[in-house]
Amino acid sequence: AKRMPGNNYNCVPLTPRSRLERLLRERELRKSFKLIQPTEEARDGSKEGEQFYGDSCISENEILGIHKEEEVTETSFTDRSQRQDERPSKQRLLVVANRLPVSAVREGVESYRLEISVGGLVSALLGKKILSPCINCFFGCMKLVVFVEGVKEFDTRWIGWAGVNVPDDVGQRALTKALAEMRCIPVFLDEEIVNQYYNGYCNNILWPLFHYLGLPQEDRLATTRTFQSQFDAYKKANQMFADVVNKHYEKGDVVWCHDYHLMYLPKCLKEYNEQMKVGWFLHTPFPSSEIHRTLPSRSELLRSVLAADLVGFHTYDYARHFVSACTRILGLEGTPEGVEDHGKLTRVAAYAVSDSILIMTMFYFLGVKLQFPIGIDSDRFIQALELPEVQEHMKELKERFAGRKVMLGVDRLDMIKGIPQKLLAFEKFLEENSLWRDKVVLLQIAVPTRKDVPEYQKLTSQVHEIVGRINGRFGTLTAVPIHHLDRSLDFHELCALYAVTDVALVTSLRDGMNLVSYEFVACQASKKGVLILSEFAGAAQSLGAGAILVNPWNITEVAASIGYALEMSADEREKRHQFNFKHVETHTSQEWAATFVSELNDTIVEAQLRTRQVPPLLPNKVAVDCYSKSNNRLIILGFNATLNEPVGRAGQIRELELKLHPNMKEPLKKLTDDPKTTIVVLSGSSRAVLDKNFSEFNMWLAAENGMFLRRTSSEWMTTMPENLNMDWVDSVKHVFEYFTERTPRSHFELRETSVVWNYKYADVEFGRIQARDLLQHLWTGPISNAYLDVVQGGRSVEVRTVGVSKGAAIDRILGEIVHSKGMKTPIDYVLCIGHFLAKDEDVYTFFEPELPSESPPLPRAMLSKSNSYRPSSLPKLPATKTGSKAAKYRKQRSLSNIEKREIDQWRPKYRDKIALHEGSSVLDLNGDNYFSCVVGRKRSSARYLLKTSDDVVNLLSDLAEHSSSPT
Repeated sequence: AKRMPGNNYNCVPLTPRSRLERLLRERELRKSFKLIQPTEEARDGSKEGEQFYGDSCISENEILGIHKEEEVTETSFTDRSQRQDERPSKQRLLVVANRLPVSAVREGVESYRLEISVGGLVSALLGKKILSPCINCFFGCMKLVVFVEGVKEFDTRWIGWAGVNVPDDVGQRALTKALAEMRCIPVFLDEEIVNQYYNGYCNNILWPLFHYLGLPQEDRLATTRTFQSQFDAYKKANQMFADVVNKHYEKGDVVWCHDYHLMYLPKCLKEYNEQMKVGWFLHTPFPSSEIHRTLPSRSELLRSVLAADLVGFHTYDYARHFVSACTRILGLEGTPEGVEDHGKLTRVAAYAVSDSILIMTMFYFLGVKLQFPIGIDSDRFIQALELPEVQEHMKELKERFAGRKVMLGVDRLDMIKGIPQKLLAFEKFLEENSLWRDKVVLLQIAVPTRKDVPEYQKLTSQVHEIVGRINGRFGTLTAVPIHHLDRSLDFHELCALYAVTDVALVTSLRDGMNLVSYEFVACQASKKGVLILSEFAGAAQSLGAGAILVNPWNITEVAASIGYALEMSADEREKRHQFNFKHVETHTSQEWAATFVSELNDTIVEAQLRTRQVPPLLPNKVAVDCYSKSNNRLIILGFNATLNEPVGRAGQIRELELKLHPNMKEPLKKLTDDPKTTIVVLSGSSRAVLDKNFSEFNMWLAAENGMFLRRTSSEWMTTMPENLNMDWVDSVKHVFEYFTERTPRSHFELRETSVVWNYKYADVEFGRIQARDLLQHLWTGPISNAYLDVVQGGRSVEVRTVGVSKGAAIDRILGEIVHSKGMKTPIDYVLCIGHFLAKDEDVYTFFEPELPSESPPLPRAMLSKSNSYRPSSLPKLPATKTGSKAAKYRKQRSLSNIEKREIDQWRPKYRDKIALHEGSSVLDLNGDNYFSCVVGRKRSSARYLLKTSDDVVNLLSDLAEHSSSPT
């Protein structure tokens, strides 16, 4: 393990293995590096590469238990290459956002002037060399500020649109060169794309929806086109961003995508390179699932975001809404860690608002989704208060408002900022408190945005009308209660204004975070002013304990809070300020960025650990080649989610009864007509369902998990024990009926050997609660002393007799097939495909090898007690999925105690004893000729993976082409 320079004892002896241990370790390392601040010369010179990431005691290889030789990439900086062995280089961070931190103004054919983009009220330089990269989300409600030089452990590049249309190649090359000096990389969007993607889909559809304003009506889309054309432009723009990222991406880079403008980007990036580390962060609220489901492209956007490895939000509420949308709209599994889609986990991100390690640890073990609350560079504001120009502004403001309490509102002139509500509350306060009318002044800074949009023009007129009315009612010839400015202030003026304010009033109706509250607290070391904060702002979850939280729609409550804040005692103001200041000081933008990237790196490590348990995709060509060379093949197929027809949301009722995929019929016909191929459909469905779908084919059908069996040309046979006790069915049926009535859109199915309650179409969260309640009723009631298995599926609960499973049935099925067909040629190829419950995945392992044993093999469950068929020799397959062994061993499977007790019960009703030539073998499998495939579920005991039933269609079609016709 690598150690920090100069200290050989700062690493724990063992590499942290758990996620919590790794994250806490990295957190301590970041803190330790803050204590060792390099000088300006060191930052410019030889110690440039000596940073946290490379010196971390924890590496991906160490966590994975893999030790590889360090790869050294070529670089144009020879001095850095020479120092590679001495100190590691920084990890590259590609920040991708809609806008670059600078805007370009063209001054000539090959000349551009770069200006700092103004995204809200505060936009400033970090230092004399590097601009502070501010991602402008003009209508995104949130200003992202990440200080490149502040996040010292990363080598950052910024990718985004420069805010100017550059159609010619000469201009694009010139702008690219100019931006390269600031570590910025441009994405060139033409005017049509900008109009449809940015003005249309982002600002007229996504932004209002995410702020609970709803989708616009057609009359509001006069200057744009339909939803679909805007969404097409949105996807095209995101693909253009992805093309630029792919061009500059290097192995090991972290790609950090930002905001609702780029929700489609993670999918585009993962399609280019599945190994790319991709994170996505939203700077606005994420609405509840009931709001998000009104979006026409809801599912596609959610799945695109889920392609990222890590998804971050400001608050737990937003993360909860996102997980709920994925669960209710996509039907995916929500977990305490994030969202799971067929084994692929997208982490919904974690970082506690409290700085306490104890609380962070508690949240982790409670399974709570933690947060990524953005911060500010508090030191910059604190240091600015000492500047002469700021001191001068403060002096002027104190003289101007001497004898009056100063209240401050700093907002963008936007519908979500609640400026009219703020003014009405202040008016009510003045109405009810006449003594304060000449003792308080409200300074409202409202920065205009989107001046050409009618709704914003109407809002501006409304605000001006209210301000005029209040000043007319309560003002005098020498003083007015409200000073309203329709413009922004520069950084020094704003800091001075924060410093002299007694009460800051933030009344956002819906806000992603609202950093104005952070900036106000950072400048209040002397004044100890009071913060009145809307409970609908994201900052309320961080600063709520030290602020006065209000509902901005409740004018009376806000007016009363103004009075309470103005009359608050100095002691209470001090306590509230200290609480908020500690949070603002520790939760900086640098810490926010470093934490997110650290989480993303660790998420990749965990994904690599999980990948070890994920089967690889089936090599179709290999499977087909082995099939064509074999002489006696056995193909075992599931039905549900394997062979059935995919049905959309409109077909939920039709899907209750499974229907064969229409594209399956032709390949199944060819395969079943091949005399060298035997096909078995092994399903939990009833006999009637299998008859309806497969009667036309020459194959074997095994219904209800193999309890009923028939060749399509003959009658059904049962493999159930003669004395099988089914007295439990009625009592379980009553419980299932009760919960079906209590759970809308659920249903239960009474089969001959089991009872199944299905809540696939019920509300997901309510269905899970009901399922837990149902299980409690079963375990404490009708099955408390019964000899039964309760099998839990993804959205179902099944009660069946102990020992009933597809794996247990395959032995009996195989024996009957051999007997019926008079099979003399050993089976030398087996293909098993299905989407089975975990309990039924023993069908995959039935043909898998086990290590040779010196003791004689134990028999499996037999078809008859005295004289049953069992193959005399079975092959030993490779111990791993790669390579093979020439030696073949006898298959061996030990029985559970239950199976041993039940073995005498299994007596077939359907035929006499089987007599076979002694020593004949039914299986002669080479290890490479067995293919077990799970469909759609990534964690499985199967050897291989097929993603969808369409992949099953393609595979069976390929096999059919290599099948021989009957003679």
